[in-house]
Amino acid sequence: MTEKEELRDVFRLSPDWLSVQEVLEAVSSPTCGAVSLFIGTTREDLVDGRKVIGLEYEAYEPMVQSEFRKLCDDIRARWPSVKHVCVYHRLGWVGVGQASVIMAISSPHRLDGQQAIQHAVTQLKATIPIWKKEVYDTQDSSWKQNVECSWSLHRKPTAPSENT
Repeated sequence: MTEKEELRDVFRLSPDWLSVQEVLEAVSSPTCGAVSLFIGTTREDLVDGRKVIGLEYEAYEPMVQSEFRKLCDDIRARWPSVKHVCVYHRLGWVGVGQASVIMAISSPHRLDGQQAIQHAVTQLKATIPIWKKEVYDTQDSSWKQNVECSWSLHRKPTAPSENT
């Protein structure tokens, strides 16, 4: 009988290029048959006739780890088989085509990991205090809201519950 494997969760903010290999290594496990991976990249987009040339990210770093811990607890409550969670997120300038975020989750079977990674990406955008500013080819910029955030102006209103 082998010892029970400890759960491992890593969240790293960095101004440097992100390594997919490091993220994969952080979640590798001999007890897991699946690693689900998400890579979010900066896309070239046209906004009001201006071309996006990059994003600038800022974070409230003292709160990031605490919110990440809550996210991992939530993931494990929903998918108890999830072993390891790793998220690397860029800060500062991220040019078109570069990775802004790399996330991986390991689990014994693929379905739990796939569902958990989808949930984690959505919750990361909704709850982790990281903000992005689009920078355009005209040299102007604008801060963007994630539609997943409860305070977002772009969020679709939900129907009132029957209890209200």
